[in-house]
Amino acid sequence: MNVLTVNDLHLDYGHGATANPILKGVSMHLQRGEVVALLGPSGSGKTTLLRAVAGLESPKAGTIDIGERRVYDGSKKLELPAEARNLGLVFQSYALWPHKTVFDNVAYGLKLRKLAARDIEPKVREVLAQLGLGHLGERFPHQLSGGQQQRVAIARALVYNPPVILLDEPLSNLDAKLREEARAFLRELIVRLGLSALMVTHDQAEAMAISDRILLLNNGKIEQQGTPQSMYEAPDTLFTAEFMGSNNRLPARVVARSGGAARLQVEGMALNATARGSGASDPDVEASALIRVEEVRIGRTPVDNGIQLPLSTCMYLGDRWECLFKHGNSSVRAYSKHRVDPGQYWLEMPAEKLWVF
Repeated sequence: MNVLTVNDLHLDYGHGATANPILKGVSMHLQRGEVVALLGPSGSGKTTLLRAVAGLESPKAGTIDIGERRVYDGSKKLELPAEARNLGLVFQSYALWPHKTVFDNVAYGLKLRKLAARDIEPKVREVLAQLGLGHLGERFPHQLSGGQQQRVAIARALVYNPPVILLDEPLSNLDAKLREEARAFLRELIVRLGLSALMVTHDQAEAMAISDRILLLNNGKIEQQGTPQSMYEAPDTLFTAEFMGSNNRLPARVVARSGGAARLQVEGMALNATARGSGASDPDVEASALIRVEEVRIGRTPVDNGIQLPLSTCMYLGDRWECLFKHGNSSVRAYSKHRVDPGQYWLEMPAEKLWVF
């Protein structure tokens, strides 16, 4: 069952001739117990879509349903305010009241809903315990770490058991190490409580780690959607392929194509590749060849499907080395378990992992 359905949503900033379209006919759904990540570059419309669902932005056309209840209908001029949509909201800035304790911050939404004090306390205590905050109820936000503040913001969103929780870049204020820990905590919490969540992020690793399904937005439209694994391993477009990983992009010429197999000319070498999308449909056309950095294999001896380039530099990343091979306008990055000595190397690119668009 869908707990959230968005159909053909359009939203502009400004009016008349100066109107700037932000959402250009976006349709999506969220099922009960599912986590969907809205992913995309700045300006793609992901935060605007989240805010439109929340009731914080006014669309121009389309419909939004929460469960069986219509909360926005452009054709009927129906638009329920944010407070009537009963959604849990977690903002990027956390937006905690600095003068209220953790307990009072979490209880605030229940007080607004005119719940009796005897009913508020057990609900707040329960959600604080679920998030490991039971011992921090009397503290103020400035006495908490960033990770604890984030959990208070999540507790406040969960306390009245909303049908959908909306998360706007929930981990972006945390430092790198804490982000990884919070990512695991958030995924575990969502699964344990059976939450339905819509999350905005610009971080593809975060989207893949936390979500069941990714909607990749590009310039106000959905470029591609699917499971994290399908988006990473089977991108339909060059935009999706480039956004979903760390890549090498090489100028190539399509020499021949048979079904999904393509023969390319790259750096004077003939390479076998896999054709994706429609960009590589015709022989003798300029195209973009792309391969994930982790799929390139470094060797000293000639290989059937590879190019030869000299090592330019090596960078130590802790668990591996990232090596840059460069000649003229061509450059390829690859990972190695060990430091690579200067010299010429063959960079093997398996045909099934070398995509041409």
